[in-house]
Amino acid sequence: MRSVRYTKTFRAIEIGDGGDGRWAAYAGPVVAGAEEFWLTEEGRTPEGAARARELFETHLPELVPALDRLAGQLPSPRAGTLLTLAAVRPFFSACTQTGTAGTLLRNYDYAPEHCEAVIVSSRFLRPVIGMQEAGWGLLDGMNDAGLAVSLTFGGRHVHGPGFAMPLVLRYLLETCRTVDEAVGRLRTLPVAIPQNVTLVDPGRAVTVHVGPDIPLTEAPDACAANHQHLPVPDEQERVTRTLERLAAVRAAGTDVTALLRPPLYQQAYDQWLGTVYTAHYRPADGCVTYHWPGARWEQSFADFSQGERTVVLGLPEPAARR
Repeated sequence: MRSVRYTKTFRAIEIGDGGDGRWAAYAGPVVAGAEEFWLTEEGRTPEGAARARELFETHLPELVPALDRLAGQLPSPRAGTLLTLAAVRPFFSACTQTGTAGTLLRNYDYAPEHCEAVIVSSRFLRPVIGMQEAGWGLLDGMNDAGLAVSLTFGGRHVHGPGFAMPLVLRYLLETCRTVDEAVGRLRTLPVAIPQNVTLVDPGRAVTVHVGPDIPLTEAPDACAANHQHLPVPDEQERVTRTLERLAAVRAAGTDVTALLRPPLYQQAYDQWLGTVYTAHYRPADGCVTYHWPGARWEQSFADFSQGERTVVLGLPEPAARR
């Protein structure tokens, strides 16, 4: 079987506090196009919108001014509800990640055409750099205090009231300085679907399992794939190889090159399980490097470079690698 390869353009943008039009210029079309896809039926009703707003104000009060500032720049009356990420349909991806004190490594596996592919430098409450999702959420990121966080899907198809994890990651980075502080905050936040979150600061790394039906549970180590506390059915393992990838990432340690080859680098793009990017965060240094086969892009708080990079996703044929 021939390898499937894609080209994908990634952008890097600086948006400040989101109020000067730079965020709206990018996110306006993204949010407008996402309303029908992301918002639940309940979220499209006045009652559902009110519940989403109340949940946001109750659990994420520090971000209310930013929410209103962003939503106020968009023409859709539903933009504010969508940006709460408390009334959105569940989404499922793959991903593998690992952390040690001071280092976070992750592969984000999804359908390339549905990844926003935007690296954002922002200052809503504090400086944050990360890979954006759903308008202002983050798939992974770091802040200027030396904290980095990343998500993977927890592998169980359960859905309940709560936030989509990209917004939770944004909130943790905006309001927390350490792993311990972030884990404490995370215990109090309702999340909509099972997720694994890896958190790293200069002195500690941990992975936790969260979900709408379980309390926050610390994993045995700071590694994660796409399962939590329950046994993995054979069919799930055949499709996602979550156990195989977890073993591989444990063995890889902080070797970035291991994430750029199988089994950690995945190519099932037609099943929404292909690797879209690899991220290597060094939050104590304020640096992150995004990797693809044959390409890399480094960003930092000291030197954030706006622009675009078009990269090739997927590995070349074996003969081409000799």
